[in-house]
Amino acid sequence: MGVSALKWQGWLVGLLVLAGLLVFAPLGLYVWASGEPAPQAPATAAGSVRVTGCRIDPASRRVVAGVEATGQGSYVVTVEFRDQADPGPGVRSAQALVKIPGVTPTTPERAEAIGPVWPPATTPWCGVAHSTRTEGETAPGTG
Repeated sequence: MGVSALKWQGWLVGLLVLAGLLVFAPLGLYVWASGEPAPQAPATAAGSVRVTGCRIDPASRRVVAGVEATGQGSYVVTVEFRDQADPGPGVRSAQALVKIPGVTPTTPERAEAIGPVWPPATTPWCGVAHSTRTEGETAPGTG
């Protein structure tokens, strides 16, 4: 009788090991296969993005910056709004993001970045704080 009980325990251990392999082997393969290197960071697009205008919207008193991108791909631009071109040390300025999708080499694309409500007695300064370009994205309806 004692041998039979050990036999069943052996089968039970074997079945548990097999069940564990059936559960964790696909999970391990999935983790191993998804461990590919991360894609390259988007290219910085410093020369192909510029601010074309900086104005205060009369209705909302918000700063509006016109942004133009040339080249190819899609751009995400961080526009900075300040009250002077050269900020002092430790001065934080307002920023806004604008996405410009589907830029083609032949036609520059434009967008507007809307900033904060601006005080009436100061003239705003708008500039590009940072921009990134991604390849291969096109505007809706262009391909």
